[in-house]
Amino acid sequence: MLKLPKLPDRVPVKITISLTPELNQALAEYAALYAETYGTQEPVSELIPAMLKSFLDSDRRFARPGRSDASR
Repeated sequence: MLKLPKLPDRVPVKITISLTPELNQALAEYAALYAETYGTQEPVSELIPAMLKSFLDSDRRFARPGRSDASR
């Protein structure tokens, strides 16, 4: 038996959302701050998945013991 488990499905799933103008502006400002902080410009569309994962990982009720990454 290998120590490394079978890798999970890594095929991206594309979704479409609608944003308020205010949220769109806030995301653009966040992307600018990210670029200023790290010296690398990333499109908002690349930052959103990381932001959502960070949010879900930090939500204590959602990230309860026993919940695996595979179930997200």
